[in-house]
Amino acid sequence: MVHTPESAEMLQAAVVAADKMGGEDLVALDVSEPMPMADIFLIVTGRSDRNVVAISDEIERALHEKGHRLLRREGKQSGRWVLCDFGDLVVHVFHQEERDYYSLERLWKDCPAVPFELPTRPHDAADFA
Repeated sequence: MVHTPESAEMLQAAVVAADKMGGEDLVALDVSEPMPMADIFLIVTGRSDRNVVAISDEIERALHEKGHRLLRREGKQSGRWVLCDFGDLVVHVFHQEERDYYSLERLWKDCPAVPFELPTRPHDAADFA
């Protein structure tokens, strides 16, 4: 089984939302083969507890605007690892320490990466110096 076009569309909306709020080191994995109840895991790092919560809130808002319903959320109160389950897409927003500790990329290393596009940003004048 391979992720669906709808889950890839959900992924792209979540990526844009995470990037907007300063999410870092985004990784998407196709987990549809070993985990038939989800297609894609999106893993994102936030710089602080507040940033982790802000990223997850923005992803929820963006996917809700596109008509996708949040099925379950866990970890929002601690702000260290927020899991947002949208069915075909499961988003994990981590504080760096938790991401290093749980190492989901290592646990799911046999799953292929799912391509996505980060929004383009205008270049700073310093980039050309």
